[in-house]
Amino acid sequence: MTRKIQVHQVDAFTRDRFTGNPAGVVLNADGLSEAQMLAIARELNNADTAFILAPDNSEYGVRARFFTPRTEVGFVGHATVAAHYVLSRRASAPRHVRQKSKAGVVDIEVRGVEEDRSIAIRQSTPPMGRELNDRERLAVLDALALATDDLDPRCPLRIVGSSSTRLIIGVRSEDALKHLKPDFSRLTTLSAQLGAAGYFVFTLATTGGNHLTESRMFCPALGISEDPVSGNAHGLLGVYLAHHGFLPRNEQRVSFSGLQGHQLHRPGRVNVELEIREGTIEGVWIIGQAISIFETEIEI
Repeated sequence: MTRKIQVHQVDAFTRDRFTGNPAGVVLNADGLSEAQMLAIARELNNADTAFILAPDNSEYGVRARFFTPRTEVGFVGHATVAAHYVLSRRASAPRHVRQKSKAGVVDIEVRGVEEDRSIAIRQSTPPMGRELNDRERLAVLDALALATDDLDPRCPLRIVGSSSTRLIIGVRSEDALKHLKPDFSRLTTLSAQLGAAGYFVFTLATTGGNHLTESRMFCPALGISEDPVSGNAHGLLGVYLAHHGFLPRNEQRVSFSGLQGHQLHRPGRVNVELEIREGTIEGVWIIGQAISIFETEIEI
């Protein structure tokens, strides 16, 4: 017996079509097997596809599973933004919901209405990891075709996160960011050695504008050569910036915006808010807009 499922293609962290980070969203996914989900994700061929299922517990309102074309992953920020953008277009959609996935439970808020609507995801504060030693630092610089002088001396190379770790690398200028030449094979090998699944390279904005950072991210160990716009990594970056004194910690809520994706011709923007209490970061909000590209039905 065949059944129909709703499939959406959404660009997240943008309001302009064909920019930002594309994601698949599959609604009414209850009853699909893991093999079917993987096959659909492979067919859509986005970096990630979110499958939305009914809750099986009163403690949260929705379940989500996330698949790359190769495997299931615990949580994906841009696919969550995409999924809840689709859900928020329904007349009965709640403004606040808790979502469970394999990585745990996150709070989702729909902020604003119509064209100004954005999706906000609250996550637990990721831990700060270790700084690289000199040998490791030089190996990473060589794999990215960076010189030591390209680094921002205020920004130590440091691993941030737990289940989804990234090496945070600060460079002096947008020019250094633009001319990165990553050796993906070497970066993959280094990921296993360092314990960092990806490399988030950023620069602090030196020109006018309503953003604090610009960045690029490489995750070849996860099958993603370069990610257009990463919500999760910007959350990690927010904690890193606060830890190293680039964001104040004497306010209850601190925010900044980061740009990413220009080198891939998919520019996007991630807004980040840090919840702070007595100098301690208690939660991280990743906030982004989205736009629908198409929707259809598939018979299974």
